[in-house]
Amino acid sequence: MANPGKQIHILYIFSSFPEEGSVRLVNGPDACQGRVEIFYKGSWGTVCDDDWGIKDAIVVCHQVGCGPALAFTTNAFYGYGTGLILLDNVNCDGSESFLASCYSLGWAIHNCGHHEDAGVVCSIRVVNGNSSCQGRVEVFYNNAWGTVCDDDWDMFNAKVVCKQLGCGSAIEAKVLGYFGYGSGPILLDNVDCDGSEPFLSDCFHLGWGNLRRHGENIQIPRREDPGIRLVNGRHRCEGRVELYLEKQWGTVCDDAWDLKDARVVCRQMGCGNATAAQEEAYFGRGTGIILLDNLKCRGNETYLQQCSHIRWDVHNCDHSEDAGVTCALS
Repeated sequence: MANPGKQIHILYIFSSFPEEGSVRLVNGPDACQGRVEIFYKGSWGTVCDDDWGIKDAIVVCHQVGCGPALAFTTNAFYGYGTGLILLDNVNCDGSESFLASCYSLGWAIHNCGHHEDAGVVCSIRVVNGNSSCQGRVEVFYNNAWGTVCDDDWDMFNAKVVCKQLGCGSAIEAKVLGYFGYGSGPILLDNVDCDGSEPFLSDCFHLGWGNLRRHGENIQIPRREDPGIRLVNGRHRCEGRVELYLEKQWGTVCDDAWDLKDARVVCRQMGCGNATAAQEEAYFGRGTGIILLDNLKCRGNETYLQQCSHIRWDVHNCDHSEDAGVTCALS
């Protein structure tokens, strides 16, 4: 019989560290969107946005248990991280279970700064249906859930939503508030997919936040993203590049300006292919603020502000370096 006076102690040691390769989303309004951070050798670090795309976001959203990816973000959209930049040139095929399983340059090998920190927005959702694969379509944008207007809504659009949700083929596209009226903003209108798009926001639409109230015909203009125009050219598809932000127009510095940047501008303007990236105030000097510098587009971005750049209104330029473009269509 054991000595009743002898006490046996068992010491349990629990590690407070996450597993190697764990991922978290930081600085977003909830746990399913934010700056992507990954854990390696006892430290959290960020991911550079070089080659960052929707397939990478799909893997991240799956890994953190937040459903489908709605969007990927670049240019430190969720703020600058600190410490190490742990991954660069990530290239997932979308089927991986962990971000660390995707191709990259290797741990802590990069040519980036924290102004290129990558992020994701997980989640498009359907609500008020009988399952997770039917209901009112809601998307997340600008820190809010909102609905999609049914103007031009059809089976091609429904096909994209079902594919994005991982719900197989679309059976029917419902309109006229079939699953009940939503609340909050109506974020997309006149969505027109061809059915091949990987996610809904890739389809043509009138722009985020060009809204109508639920059940009303009131137009609520709102600009969340900078507008763009070409100034001092011979036609509408060439000129000095200017962006509209916070109630003022400003120019773009030509540091690192090249044909990839011009290609994005021409696409955003609906002006076909870029034929030239003009430098040194080719279309004359602008006035006012210089909004962007050191742009580094890949050429496939939808909007110029999605390209890598240093902070808005931070530059070492003057208007003798205003950038311009010439596009194919006039």
